[in-house]
Amino acid sequence: MYVCSCFGVTETQVRQHAENGACTPRQIASACKAGTDCGSCVRRIQAILGRGACPTRAAVVDPVLSDLEEAA
Repeated sequence: MYVCSCFGVTETQVRQHAENGACTPRQIASACKAGTDCGSCVRRIQAILGRGACPTRAAVVDPVLSDLEEAA
């Protein structure tokens, strides 16, 4: 399914970029231009990223939370 019709970017491509470390709509835009023309796909990209498409996000957040819990 296409996420960005302006540049022909699919949901699979967005997920692949997220797996490679692009965890924000801006980083996705840098990787494949999705969201840089009309902008109508930005919310869809945010939704994809918010559904766990970015594995590095969890890896970054969890150590910080565990450090805070240990300090308390």
